[in-house]
Amino acid sequence: MNATSDIQKGLSASEVATLRKIHGANELPNPERRNFLRIALDVIRQPMFALLLGGGFIYLLLGEHIDAIFLTLFATLSVAIGVVQETRSEHVLEALRSLASPRALVVRDGIRQRIPGREIVPGDIIILSEGDRVPADAELLEGHEILADESLLTGESVPVRKRPDGAAPRGQPGGEDSPFVFAGTLIAGGTGIARVLEIGQRSEMGKIGQALQAIALEQPHLQAQLKWLVRDFAMAGLIVAGLSVLLFGFLRGSWLQASLGGIAVGMSVLPEEIPLVLAVFMAMGAWRISRVRVLTRRAAAIETLGSATVLCTDKTGTLTENRMRLELAASGGEIWRAGDSSISAVIQNVLHAALGASAPLPIDPMDRAIHEAAAAAEASLPKSLLRTYGIKPDLFAVTNIWETDGLTVSAYAKGAPEAIAELCGFLPDQRANLLDEVNKHAAEGFRLLAVAEASMEASKTSRVQSPRDIPFCYVGLIGFADPLRANVPTAVSECRAAGIRVIMITGDYPTTARAIADQAGIDGSNILSGDELEALSEDALAGAVQKTSVFARIRPQEKLKIVEALKRNGEIVAMTGDGVNDAPAMKAAHIGISMGGRGTDVAREASSLVLLDDDFTSIAHTIRLGRRIYDNLQKAIQYIIAVHIPIAGLALLPLLSGLPLMLLPIHIALLEMVIDPACSVVFESEREEADVMRRRPRKPNSPVLSRAMILWAAAQGVAALAIVALALLLGARAGMPEADLRAFVFVTLVLANIGLIVINRSFRSSLYEALFRSNPALWGLVTVVLSVMALAIYWDKAQALFRFAPLHFDDLSICLAAGGVLIVVLEIAKRVGAGAGSGGGDR
Repeated sequence: MNATSDIQKGLSASEVATLRKIHGANELPNPERRNFLRIALDVIRQPMFALLLGGGFIYLLLGEHIDAIFLTLFATLSVAIGVVQETRSEHVLEALRSLASPRALVVRDGIRQRIPGREIVPGDIIILSEGDRVPADAELLEGHEILADESLLTGESVPVRKRPDGAAPRGQPGGEDSPFVFAGTLIAGGTGIARVLEIGQRSEMGKIGQALQAIALEQPHLQAQLKWLVRDFAMAGLIVAGLSVLLFGFLRGSWLQASLGGIAVGMSVLPEEIPLVLAVFMAMGAWRISRVRVLTRRAAAIETLGSATVLCTDKTGTLTENRMRLELAASGGEIWRAGDSSISAVIQNVLHAALGASAPLPIDPMDRAIHEAAAAAEASLPKSLLRTYGIKPDLFAVTNIWETDGLTVSAYAKGAPEAIAELCGFLPDQRANLLDEVNKHAAEGFRLLAVAEASMEASKTSRVQSPRDIPFCYVGLIGFADPLRANVPTAVSECRAAGIRVIMITGDYPTTARAIADQAGIDGSNILSGDELEALSEDALAGAVQKTSVFARIRPQEKLKIVEALKRNGEIVAMTGDGVNDAPAMKAAHIGISMGGRGTDVAREASSLVLLDDDFTSIAHTIRLGRRIYDNLQKAIQYIIAVHIPIAGLALLPLLSGLPLMLLPIHIALLEMVIDPACSVVFESEREEADVMRRRPRKPNSPVLSRAMILWAAAQGVAALAIVALALLLGARAGMPEADLRAFVFVTLVLANIGLIVINRSFRSSLYEALFRSNPALWGLVTVVLSVMALAIYWDKAQALFRFAPLHFDDLSICLAAGGVLIVVLEIAKRVGAGAGSGGGDR
């Protein structure tokens, strides 16, 4: 900063322009976003879209323009569904950011002006007042009794004192009497003038942002597992399709028809529903969880949370309310605690003295807590404030002198017990007794201040130069605590019942941490401090995190070490928090959960889930929903495997038997319009299994489908194929014309498809429950499917499109009976154990 830019003038407009070109905007970088075109390209690259367009092109070559148009429409509809879904997800991410930078009061060209925080540059002179959010890292040039709340960087809810000191070396957040203030922190008291040192990524908040960028997000476990399934099925489908084209072409000589048959086979084998199912399940899960005030930034995290084995939670602002509350007052052997219905005269006097020593208009969290408690006790301030003595480096106490009746004045002081003992002239044994009492209450998790009072003639106040000149008398102690959220113990208990271990990680002292852990129902028998953690080797830390549930005096980099140690032990880790100091650990965890109300922008950006109302119990709801999603996903994938077997078989049988092609690309596309909503919307809507929150989390490395589940799905598909193949052979032997036979077989296939949906609705429920348990989506789909089938078979224009002929009542009766037989056979198989290995996670 040059000589012309002093405190009175600040930077000039030209200097600001130059510095902005050099340093850029005062903001964190935005994450990469996908626009509409990129989303559309991602969807168009899917193999099913190419197969649908290929079939449409071949129909065009054959002169079947109506078929070509309808197949192209099916392809367009498929793309539209995918684009809409992906675009909605991007909009959710965009809405979440809402990173409105704080406005700042600066001096430029000798004029005070308020500008957006992103326009701050290094060297700017900023004016700070109570309640302001600091826009950048800065050094105090002038200051009056400044207190800064740096909890978002340090995790500590108690503000720290700041004072100018031009010779001080550059410090870190949390330093008492430091001249440095940091971006994103809150000025809890006092006023000051500061010069900006660092902005954007070079600020302390920005450094944590850079650490976040260095942490690579892991691919969700479920997506990694399903990737090979889709890939292998796709490769198999392409190989079989190619062989089918060659076989049909050489045997029958019609290569265009062979291409249509090959495309039909490829479409029948390709499991294109799996990406759709994942997208729909995750999007619907995000919508469902939003109803309990949880916003989803990475939808896959909902499913992952259902398999979480460890939940690491910050204390301040997560388990607690991140605000000070006066919880205790003690004097002369009497103790009052928040919630006690009666207040004695002695305790009333303690609260009155504490109120007298507080600011009339409270900004400091402790002053606000005192005002709240005093109001409840009906204590009031004296007449008018005459003089205030603030905290000094050599006397950590605040003193207020009040006018009473014109002849006398009252003085009240509150501060560190050692400082009040000095003001009251305590003898060594009195001081020792006071400190013993302080230590006893501190072990309960309280932050203690002592209170004193004095009365003297108004004429003598002119001789008072400092609080040490006032004849104070000791009144008592007041204790503060950051109270536990009321619903936390219930949420912790629910997590424990679901087999999830809750670990508390805090920057607070061990005694406070143990007290909060006991209240929350977290095992606080073993506590590991940050210094002890740093002394451990990697292997020793891995062992320590297995038996320790409370970590105290932990710094941000140590939170990250804890999360990584848990992951090395094979745990699925969820990490909650609200501060910038929590962000690296949240991003490194499998699931990061930030607080939306009190949480910082950086914490929300690093998280997968955001609790909009900071309600810890929402985590238990999310775990329940995650497990439901996983169960229903298993059911949907079982159904997908099962339903593709009869479709693929029906596409191949005519090629091998010499019969006319039963399934053309347009039929497969029509079936996909049934299968897609069935495996996505219908199964997603199924309610959870009865034991969903009584089972232990599934093993992290367990496959999404066990071998028993795959065999059970294959058995269902083979049974359905047998039913459909029998219908084909019986119809062909009876001499049914090609159009009649195709309609007969297709209706049988559709009814078998509905039977597979019914069987897979639940892992263990009875047939009666599977048929009549409420699911509007299922019965809505069945109604639509049967209506479309009726149109396709009995409307002459649809008959021509699908190459169907109308069926007689006896033909329909046989189709319906075939579907019923399939359901009964599979239900018996489920009862005797064929489906016993299906789903439900680890028990």
